[in-house]
Order: sequence, then structure tokens, then C-alpha cells
Amino acid sequence: MEFDRITENEHLWAVRYDDCLDNVLDTILEQWNDVSWLRSFFKQNIRDLASYFKITDVNQAIYDTIEDSERLQCLIIDISPDTDLERIFRPLDNNRTAEVILGKEKARLRDTPRHASWLRIYAIKLNPGIYVITGGAIKLTRTMQEREHTLVELAKMEKVRQFMLDNNIVDMDSFKDYLTEIN
Repeated sequence: MEFDRITENEHLWAVRYDDCLDNVLDTILEQWNDVSWLRSFFKQNIRDLASYFKITDVNQAIYDTIEDSERLQCLIIDISPDTDLERIFRPLDNNRTAEVILGKEKARLRDTPRHASWLRIYAIKLNPGIYVITGGAIKLTRTMQEREHTLVELAKMEKVRQFMLDNNIVDMDSFKDYLTEIN
């Protein structure tokens, strides 16, 4: 497992899993802009799309996904150094009220014009305003436990969190120490 710096100010990182050429952020953004991949995904998940979002037109879902992906990419990647990522990322568990070491977080678009955004970027919080992206998904159900593809994202988050704990990474200082050791 490797970590790619996404922003110059080192506030945003992305995991590059073993045997992968790209980091997870590049991979999910590529998927969310791939019409063939999206068509296949929405055809496989049309019941969820229809029941939760009341959308039955796969082409509309593809269009909405690409549009939301572009907005989310601008929000995440094209941020200024003084952007507060705390306003973008929120605790994965909506009921979490206290900070935890290496908390699991999610980012999604707010205030979308047509319907709530189903795009999610998942991350581990190193320090306030500093995150390591572990993956992302199109979430069409109320909870992540309801579908295999979102369960995979939960498992990836836990895998990265456990890797960090196993390597004594608990904050940005220990993360930098780890990066210095391996290089």
C-alpha cells in the first residue's frame, strides 16, 4: 500500500493499493466518467436507482453521475490551499458525535439541483483538515451494508485504518515519519 499526495499542501492523500497503477481517487473519477462502466453499473442496480431515487432512465443516471463527478472533482482536487476540507468531509457514521483516532469519513456533494448525489468518496481522517482517500462508490441504498460494492468500500476503509495502526500512524506527524522511513 502506498500513499499519493493529491494536494500540494499535503492535506489530501489517496491510497494506491498493491498491484494498482493508479491511486483510488484517479480510479473512481475515471469510472464515474466512463459511460460504458456507468451503463453496466446502473443496469445492474436499476432497482435501487428506481426505489431510492425514483429514476428509471439509465441515460439520465449516467448524465447525472458525470455531471456530479465533475463538480465533486472540482471540489476535491481543484481546491485552494486554504480550503477547509472539514466542510467537505463528514463522519461516515451520521451518529458519531466525538472525534476518534483515524476516523472514517465521507465526502459528497451537497445542494445538487435534481436529487441527492449518490457519489461518495471515503477517507481516513489523520488530523482536522487532513485526509487519506481510501475509495469511493455510487451509493444507491440507505446504508452501505445493503450492497456488495459498498461493503467492499467499508472493508477497504478498515484495511487502510488497520494498516495505519499497525504502522503506528495515528496523525499527520506519524504519517510523515512513516513516509520518510519507507523512502
